Amino acid sequence: MSLLTIEQVAALLDIPVIRVERLTREHLLVPVQNDVAGKPLFAEEDVKRYKVLAERLGGL
Repeated sequence: MSLLTIEQVAALLDIPVIRVERLTREHLLVPVQNDVAGKPLFAEEDVKRYKVLAERLGGL
């Protein structure tokens, strides 16, 4: 399982970092763990699945 930082998720979804943080707070993107600094890390497959779902529902 490949883990992505908030910045990497933002780049993959082509959205601002602040938007990824909001999606995390709203539990739409759930981190699998935190790094040593306490920042969330996301599973790449989860992010890709979220992207597909968001596109089907009308976009990010």
